[in-house]
Amino acid sequence: MSQPSRHRFLATSEAGEVSALYLRPEDAWCLLVFGHGAGAGADHPFMTSCAERLARRGVATFRYQFPYMEQGRRAPNPPRLLVATIRSAVREATSLAPDLPLLAGGKSMGGRMTSTAAAVEPLPGVLGLAFFGFPLHAAGRPSAERGAHLADVGLPMLFLQGTRDKLADLDLLEPLVRSLHSRPTLHVVEGADHGFHVLKRSGRTDEEVLEELCNAFVRWAEPVTGTTR
Repeated sequence: MSQPSRHRFLATSEAGEVSALYLRPEDAWCLLVFGHGAGAGADHPFMTSCAERLARRGVATFRYQFPYMEQGRRAPNPPRLLVATIRSAVREATSLAPDLPLLAGGKSMGGRMTSTAAAVEPLPGVLGLAFFGFPLHAAGRPSAERGAHLADVGLPMLFLQGTRDKLADLDLLEPLVRSLHSRPTLHVVEGADHGFHVLKRSGRTDEEVLEELCNAFVRWAEPVTGTTR
């Protein structure tokens, strides 16, 4: 498999440049603009493993850093900077692959901030959003408040959620998803936590879960992008 190429682009004039990893397989049929979670960057093993598995399925990925992560800080930037960075990442990804249908989303915070951005103003060229563990609430504090903006997105959405995810009570997420007019897809991963790890007694491995995630993404993305393979 080819290695990702490294890029830098201007996140915002205030925050400066950030880095990104662009992985495009020879048979690419779509591009995912892929934001990282709050506690780990674009080169986290989960992000890397997903990008590699998606590449084997013909999905290109553009993994980018948020400014705080690029600067080695732990606390995420204010939402306005995160949202602005997502818009810049979409523009940069479009310039790299103007021939590919565009999807966006991310792991945990990266996904939620992408939907936040799309709810405020459409992301140019983006056909759908994919969430690898949507963080609906803080651990131990069940609430659907963080998902209220999803009603304003108006795009096809894919929620990949584990049954042991402490940041997304399925009893709250499932009715929220059903209430959305965009008819999103919810794919529940049995036994997986927020990081998509499974217990040994489940009889499954984390690698098998990653395969499930990427297969589910492809099944959703093909009709969203109008791809027939």
